[in-house]
Amino acid sequence: MFSLREPAPFTRLRDAQRVLVAGAGGGFDIYAGLPLALALRAAGKDVHLANLSFADLYGLDTDVWPAHGVAAVRPDTEARGPYFPERTLAQWLQLRGLPSTVYAFPSTGVRLLRAAYRALISHLGGIDAIVLVDGGTDILMRGDESGLGSPEEDMAGLDAVNGLDEVPVRLVVCVGFGVDSYHGVSHGLVLENLAALDRDGAYLGAFSLPGAGREGALYLDAVAHAQAATPDHPSIVNGSIAAAVRGEFGRWSTPPGPGYALRATLCDFGRCSGQARISDIRHARPL
Repeated sequence: MFSLREPAPFTRLRDAQRVLVAGAGGGFDIYAGLPLALALRAAGKDVHLANLSFADLYGLDTDVWPAHGVAAVRPDTEARGPYFPERTLAQWLQLRGLPSTVYAFPSTGVRLLRAAYRALISHLGGIDAIVLVDGGTDILMRGDESGLGSPEEDMAGLDAVNGLDEVPVRLVVCVGFGVDSYHGVSHGLVLENLAALDRDGAYLGAFSLPGAGREGALYLDAVAHAQAATPDHPSIVNGSIAAAVRGEFGRWSTPPGPGYALRATLCDFGRCSGQARISDIRHARPL
């Protein structure tokens, strides 16, 4: 039973002690999961971070791979090229005195990605819940919309995690409602899809990330650190979400770019989080 006194995803995760927060679509998606991960860790839960990676993981040393298809990225992990969001995040976590290993999956198809998730779960000694995080909302697209954003990697992660029946709780969190307008997503259709999930009992509501709170402040710090560390590859999505958390409105991103920080009366669109059960999203879309 859900209550206004507690956001529904925290109700679903109340009994979970070991939680994996994973970026669904690669790149900087895992940054969008930081506020939730920090809140869960503050609640005393054992939280691990993972991400579908666009970095050149196959150039990493063999001792970086604790399991097949899973790289354990730490602040000092060496790699080819400057683009390495997982290492950048690990370095920020170390600066803040937080556990600083970020697990990375090579960009691949559903079956290999699911196998990599299982390998990581075994390496961690089992988990109670997976929270799959999308920076934006294109993971909620069914496939018949006029604009889909960039859903390919999101769909791979969604289908991979949906098949992990051994994990009791599997949720999807979308952070940054409004951001995907840059990629042609109609957010009227996003709301329509959320309504369909709600009718099926799968929608877990929305909440806002206050910039004045601990999680909001740390998120802003992490995004600023990432933008400074990778100036040639800034995250438009997280820059736009960060702008909204700071109180910006309209066309705005950090650094300046084509992102948006959108707001509405009900909730700051740029910093809204919508949650649903993975299985219900997965089965609601045509295959």
